[in-house]
Amino acid sequence: QLQASGGGLVQPGGSLRLSCAASEFTLTDRPVGWFRQAPGKEREGVACGVFNMNFIRYAESVQGRFTIAIDNYNDTVYLRMNSLKPEDTAVYYCASGQCVVVDRVIVDDGMKFWGKGTLVTVSS
Repeated sequence: QLQASGGGLVQPGGSLRLSCAASEFTLTDRPVGWFRQAPGKEREGVACGVFNMNFIRYAESVQGRFTIAIDNYNDTVYLRMNSLKPEDTAVYYCASGQCVVVDRVIVDDGMKFWGKGTLVTVSS
């Protein structure tokens, strides 16, 4: 139902833009989040947006480097990632449901719909 795309190999300090599209519903009026899972680590929330309420949150580790945004015309949610670091290497997933933030940590409890991930590798 959701499909993330745009991953790839990038050098440290580089940028990538991930895209998230839905096939059976629209994203425009739904909370959408980006999550990632690095090898051997638990999945973590990266960014979450309730765009029609101007509510956006980021993980502290990406604050100031990543930007989540929606293109209403194309019904696509983007994650712009700048100043990438090797520790950003992970499979990135987009999800839709509810943005749940606990002690400034984006948790995935409220997400109902998940897509297949896209791999981001930051390496020289």
